Amino acid sequence: MLPGRRRLGPEGPQVRFNTTAGEILVEVYPDKAPKTVENFLQYVRDKHYDGTIFHRVIDRFMVQGGGMDRNMVEKKTRAPVVHEGRAAFDQGLRNQVGTLAMARTSDPNSATAQFFINVNNNAFLDPQGNNPGYTVFGKVVGGMDVVNKIKGVQTGTAGMHGDVPLAPIVITSATIVP
Repeated sequence: MLPGRRRLGPEGPQVRFNTTAGEILVEVYPDKAPKTVENFLQYVRDKHYDGTIFHRVIDRFMVQGGGMDRNMVEKKTRAPVVHEGRAAFDQGLRNQVGTLAMARTSDPNSATAQFFINVNNNAFLDPQGNNPGYTVFGKVVGGMDVVNKIKGVQTGTAGMHGDVPLAPIVITSATIVP
């Protein structure tokens, strides 16, 4: 258990990521991004994240995980979740330091299991004009020191992938906090 664990209101479900770099506790907001949160929690229940790595790490931007194994092979996912970026943004969720958002391709409705944690205030990822942005659905409430450790690791390339940590940072387990 993380020392000083605190719940932020309104209280949302919490997920504990045990990683080879330490423990990260996130709180998710089903009242602001219900489909995204349910999608994420189902992947947690299915143990999808167990054994995945943080496969894309860019200091002063974000750390991304939840989709690749140690060999940079993408895990099979369910159908994409409907994009809720604008609705979450309208309810106050922003791509700010410590927030959790869904990774996706250029198609706003392509997010499946991969997520990222912002390590900078990334307003350019928020919905603006015709830009749908990225759906923020939670926040780190414990273990930001671990996230900061991850963002500073040395990275390189692995096949066609860039910004990959040279020493894998594995999510050993992801569990919903009772």
